[in-house]
Amino acid sequence: MDAKDRKLIEFLRDKQQFVVPIYQRTYSWRIAECKRLLNDIKNVATNDSIKNHFIGSIVRVKEKYDDKEISTQAIIDGQQRLTTCTLLLAAITNYIAESNEARAEELRDFYLINSYGKDDLKYKLILTRNDKSSLISIIEKHSNQELSSSKIKSNFEFFQNEIVGEDPEIILKGIRKLMIVDICLDPEHDDPQLIFESLNSTGIKLSQADLIRNFILMGLNQDKQINIYENYWYLMEKDFDQNNSNNYFDRFMRDYLTIKNRNIPNINNVYETFKSYFAKEGGTREIDKIISDIFGFSKFYTRIALEKEENPKLKQAFADLNELKVDVAYPFLLNIYKDFENEVIDEKGFLEILNLIQSYVFRRFICGIPTNSLNKTFANLYEQIDQDHYLESLKAKMILMTNYRRFPNDAEFTKELKEKDLYNIRNRNFWLRKFENFDRKEYVRVDDYTIEHIMPQNPNLSEEWKRDLGENWKEVQDNYLHTLGNLTLTGYNSELSDKPFARKKTIEGGFDQSPIRLNRSLAKFSVWNEDSIKKRADILAIP
Repeated sequence: MDAKDRKLIEFLRDKQQFVVPIYQRTYSWRIAECKRLLNDIKNVATNDSIKNHFIGSIVRVKEKYDDKEISTQAIIDGQQRLTTCTLLLAAITNYIAESNEARAEELRDFYLINSYGKDDLKYKLILTRNDKSSLISIIEKHSNQELSSSKIKSNFEFFQNEIVGEDPEIILKGIRKLMIVDICLDPEHDDPQLIFESLNSTGIKLSQADLIRNFILMGLNQDKQINIYENYWYLMEKDFDQNNSNNYFDRFMRDYLTIKNRNIPNINNVYETFKSYFAKEGGTREIDKIISDIFGFSKFYTRIALEKEENPKLKQAFADLNELKVDVAYPFLLNIYKDFENEVIDEKGFLEILNLIQSYVFRRFICGIPTNSLNKTFANLYEQIDQDHYLESLKAKMILMTNYRRFPNDAEFTKELKEKDLYNIRNRNFWLRKFENFDRKEYVRVDDYTIEHIMPQNPNLSEEWKRDLGENWKEVQDNYLHTLGNLTLTGYNSELSDKPFARKKTIEGGFDQSPIRLNRSLAKFSVWNEDSIKKRADILAIP
């Protein structure tokens, strides 16, 4: 390893090309980071007491056999700041070209291109995928070509706008003060992966999936890297939408390792767990088998967690599970989905299992059973299935679970369902949708309606309401306001308001005219009181 302090412009002026390997993540700096860098450059440019400004390290790996006139260097760390500085230099060059073409060409030859390089070797910096073509279009000033990389496009345009009206030579003066630590690795003596890990343990934020991708691909030759990345990893990154802040890819890898190791790794320790698993499974020698298996399970995961399922019945079942926030069940469900894909179970059986899991989780929630054991329950549940008696063995296993893992029976669930506050819970749309759409083909979107309290929430009830509820009206309101018997759906919430029950039934859009199934049982009541609320709860809560 050779490490030394260097000025960024000296680094760029070397006769070499910097290549971001295909396994590195794409350019991801935001406007905020670009603005901070530009402000730093302007500050040091106008302060003669500041001689240098350190912007970080750039780690490169020189080619093992490097006999070309233009040296090719793989960048394994620092590509984000190197790309951003290149965009800024390109913006300055274009701006100067409007008044001084000769000066612009000089800057371009120094920092953006290798004057005598042919084809791709012409460019100082080669990025990956859409980033590559977008950066080349900027350097070649193809103004009529749409840039396919949104980050490259937006950041370049930011720099263009920011330097209008500025003295570009002042900004260049600041750039000349930028310092880096240039770390050059020798592939014969240095281990790029270990150095990459060390750098990323000191605060450089990469996801667990990013680290795994680099770990897998860095040890392969270029042809194999391209094959694995293009045919597997890139497709997974697209499916998981790596710009999504929820970072589903990390969570998938944790669940995948849970399946393989039968043990749940900490979300921040997924990478280390994967390295152990990778070695146990044969490492690079078995790379095709390992990556193909990951790819297959990733398809199941995105259909479940990201609801990319095309089968409408399954998609709705997955949506219900996700509304219940049952991501702890994903390792179990991934195995079940694989059996469905391999025709071990059919669609009817799969749906029955999904409904069973919904029922298990929702019943436990209503009955107030703590959820902290669910991850371990689901992590090992698949192993309890008798493949010859698939559904029966799963049902038996779940029904026989005891104590904190128990499946609440009908009596316990019905009692709690009638008494629990069902309005101030996160799952209220789930139970409303289930009640309204049970066994019907014409699906009702409960989100299109509002929740109606038949007995009003207003603490200052009218005299008519007090008369109907009886002398203990306040106690009835306090005890039953948010319970199952007193809640329904309506599209006429403002019209119903706090009106007496008889008016709520008969006005335009009232309960008697409502096509909503939850309102049907209200037709049989002439008065609304404690007894009515209990009777309606009994009707709705039949398991």
